[in-house]
Formats: sequence, structure tokens, C-alpha cells
Amino acid sequence: MRVAIVHDWLNQTGGAESVLDVLHDLYPEAPVYTSMYDPTLMHPKYRQWDIRTSFMQWLPGVTRHHQLYLPLYPLAFERFDLSGYELVISNSSGFCHGVITRPETVHLNYCLTPPRYCWMLPQYLERERVGRLGRAMLPFLVSALRLWDAVASSRVDAFIAISRAIAARIRKFYRREAEVIYPPVETRRFQPTREVGEFYLVVSRLIPYKRVDLAIRAFNLLRKPLWIVGSGRDRAALERIAGPTIRFLGRLPDEQVNRLFAECRALVFPGEEDFGITPVEAQAAGRPVVAYAAGGALETVLDGQTGVFFHQPTAEALADAVLRLEQLPFEPEHAIRWAQTFDTTVFRERFTQAVARARATAEPARVG
Repeated sequence: MRVAIVHDWLNQTGGAESVLDVLHDLYPEAPVYTSMYDPTLMHPKYRQWDIRTSFMQWLPGVTRHHQLYLPLYPLAFERFDLSGYELVISNSSGFCHGVITRPETVHLNYCLTPPRYCWMLPQYLERERVGRLGRAMLPFLVSALRLWDAVASSRVDAFIAISRAIAARIRKFYRREAEVIYPPVETRRFQPTREVGEFYLVVSRLIPYKRVDLAIRAFNLLRKPLWIVGSGRDRAALERIAGPTIRFLGRLPDEQVNRLFAECRALVFPGEEDFGITPVEAQAAGRPVVAYAAGGALETVLDGQTGVFFHQPTAEALADAVLRLEQLPFEPEHAIRWAQTFDTTVFRERFTQAVARARATAEPARVG
């Protein structure tokens, strides 16, 4: 079977790239089509892959400031020639599901989310630093992109959503049903320990919608230690509001992060995520989670068992949840067993089955 994988962009590492890694493991001969790629910003293993970029690769500064070229992504993906493939798998939160395939090609989309800036612009702008001119122009640009996105969704033969929350968005925005297959998490690489510290942990890119500012303000109130792993454009602003109990550790090797997961008092997950891999990783390490009660956290954390929720996005509500967690009888083994239901082996099996179903459904149409 000739397979191609399509990915939005390769200039940052996050949950989307974790999914891409497993998809490439499943189909190692498949080329990866993407808008642009910066090997200096990605894991060295990507240099061994067959990565094929669009014309956007040659635009000045695109890999560092890819948001500036928003109107060009639809054209970039529509120009790829995928006529030689029997199966196309798009892994998208942006525009790559808009590729055009032949009628006999099966196009399966693993949807991380319909583009937020198209369908949830007010919420997107709420946390992004966009100037007056940008705020004035964006609604007109996004209106055109939204129309394109709605048409592009009809090119997909089958949608797979990363959570029930995303399946609901697909139903609302695209009028399509989607199977839910949770993203892969390498739960077996985490080793629980009895040597648990007093610090709480955030592991996140430091960008606005992650709401790390909320965690900092809550721990300023609590005067408890909070260690923050990650980097991003918000770091300087976050450091300015951080009190003496907050530590910024920057980006760390995976081995160190895994150890911090196991040794922390609990993971703090303050933002609304479409799924959110870090809560699963913390539970795999035998530690509880304090999470905002929205999005994927509602599916990955068992309130009162493997963690606690806070229901208002305020520092006070988060601080209260931390205090409630400290009174909660917690069983690490229960959290570990729950986390293993999201393991990579489960994803690989379910995704392979979804591919087989999609191909079986398309076969009668080909024969006809």
C-alpha cells in the first residue's frame, strides 16, 4: 500500500509531533508532506525521513514566524501532487487536511482540532498579543479561510478526533461524525518513585493559551513551590509576575522531565487543551493532576481519584483545588493503571483498525 503522511508544519515540537512520530513508525516508508521544515528546530531523527515541503519553505522567516503567512497555507497544501498514493493520512490542527486526492485514494484525517483561528477567533484573540490593525483585519481574512476550511473538510473520507471535545467541534463546524482515538502516550517510560518532593510542576510551552500565568498567580497566593519546565515567547512576562517560590527551569532533556514527573507533589494543568498529554504522563509516573475542568482533561483525569478539577479560570479557584488535593487519599497504582489505557500500543492498534475500516468502506466505491 502506497501511503503519504501530511502534517501542517515542522518548526516546533509538541503533541502534534508526538502523533506524527508514531504515524511514521506505523508507515516508515511514507513520505511526509508539510508546508515548511526547519531541521534545526526539530529532533535529529527527522533528518533521516523523506520530508517534502511546499513553496512556503523558501519564504523569508517562515519557520520562525509562520503565523504571518496564514493566507498561503491553503494554496500550499492544495498544490501537493498526491496522485500516486492509495492512502493519505493528514495530521492536522491547521490546513493540511485540505490536500486534494484522487477519487480512489482514501484520505483519513487525524484531527487535533479544527483551526481555532477560523472557528473560535474571539477565544483565540483573548490570549494572543495582536495589535489593533491585526484585530481589525483578521475577521475579514478569517471569514475567507473559514469558507475554505468548510469546503476542505468535505475532501476527507473519514475523521478521527483526539477527544470527545474535538469530535463535538467536528460535528458542529464540519457537520461530520468522527471516531475518537486518543493520542499515543509512551506511558512505560515513566518510573514512579517513593521519593516525592514538595514542589508542584508545570510542563508546557510558555505561550498565552496554556494559562501558565494562572498557575503562577495561584502559587503566589499559596506561597508553595512551583517548578516550570518549558520555553516560549511568554517567559519574560511570566517571570515578571512570578513570586519567590516559582522556578523556571527552561527546556530540559526528556530523562530529567520524566524524573520531575515522578518526584513532583502534583502536575498543574491550568489551561483548556484539546487533549493534553502531560496529565497522562504525570499519572503514568504515579502522580496526581490539578486540572482546569474543560477540554481533554475531562477525559484524562478522574476527579477525586487521580486528581482534582477547578471549574473557574481564576487563581483563587486553582489555589483552592491544590488545597483540596492535599487532603485527597491518593493511590499511585490507580493513576498508573488509568494512564496505561492511553498507551501508544492502544493507539497503534486502534488506528490500524480505523485505516482498515476506511479502506474497506472505500473498496465498494472503487469497484463500482
